[in-house]
Amino acid sequence: MRISLDKAIKLLKAGEVVAIPTETVYGLAADARNDQAIAKIYATKERPANNPLIVHIAGIDQITEWASDFPPLAQKLATTFWPGPFTLVLPARADVPVTVRAGEPTVALRVPSHVICLQLLRESGLGLAAPSANKYTQLSPTTAAHVEFSLGDDIPVLEGGPCQVGIESTIVSVNGDDWQLLRPGMISESVITLVAGKPALHTSDEKPKAPGQHLLHYSPRTPCILFDSRHALDEYAATVPAAAALILGNENPTDITKNKLALALNPVSAAEQLYAALHTLDALHAPVILIESPPDTPAWAALRDRLHRAAYQPPTQK
Repeated sequence: MRISLDKAIKLLKAGEVVAIPTETVYGLAADARNDQAIAKIYATKERPANNPLIVHIAGIDQITEWASDFPPLAQKLATTFWPGPFTLVLPARADVPVTVRAGEPTVALRVPSHVICLQLLRESGLGLAAPSANKYTQLSPTTAAHVEFSLGDDIPVLEGGPCQVGIESTIVSVNGDDWQLLRPGMISESVITLVAGKPALHTSDEKPKAPGQHLLHYSPRTPCILFDSRHALDEYAATVPAAAALILGNENPTDITKNKLALALNPVSAAEQLYAALHTLDALHAPVILIESPPDTPAWAALRDRLHRAAYQPPTQK
């Protein structure tokens, strides 16, 4: 159900959920100060209540409404990467609803760069909790049609076109002078290190909880298998003629059939294409989706993370 900006604001202020566009993926938004509205997010997504939500705000000046501490390092990162696909996890103020932070002492905050989303945040005056607008662990939506496919036609959707970044934000926690990478995204660890002036902590056992860390996540309904090489994928495909495939690059354009799609050979374009390609292949109802793994390099880290979770198979019980 597509709605206008004005209607979206009215629904959100009334404590309802609305699917909204961001530059990363479409989010299922609700007033982050309204416990009953937040409960509707968890219920609609069938998401565990111990999984914290990201609060989307209109600008860096609103940080102190949510965070009890905004140290210089966090200020530097926010100034550099906002608006954009970058989430900061900071100590939460005591008045931030426990439901939003899933009982954690921290809150996750982001200023999105999507024009319509920013307009919504500014005109509503709300902070919006907005995890991806899909069922928990399933494939993230990058168009309004993806939202409707996952959550049904009755979900109000604010149309904003296809998402330009295409995968979820980088998540970083800051505690004093130190930072940790909680989820890779298109703002890479190496770029953050340059801005922070120091590397991330990798030794702490006290990482805050962050969205998107379930071992099975970003997953199509069709089972997926990840391959380290095109050769290995092709060998397996020969044994399952009905399989769908997602490859990198397109060495032979005439070889791309309805059961095979190719991602661009650069990570920025590939990220933008990723979920839409998986949605298309999922709709074929093939027995399996075979996926060529991206290179194991820092530039491809975020895509590798999403694909490894999409293809995760729990250990068999003995």
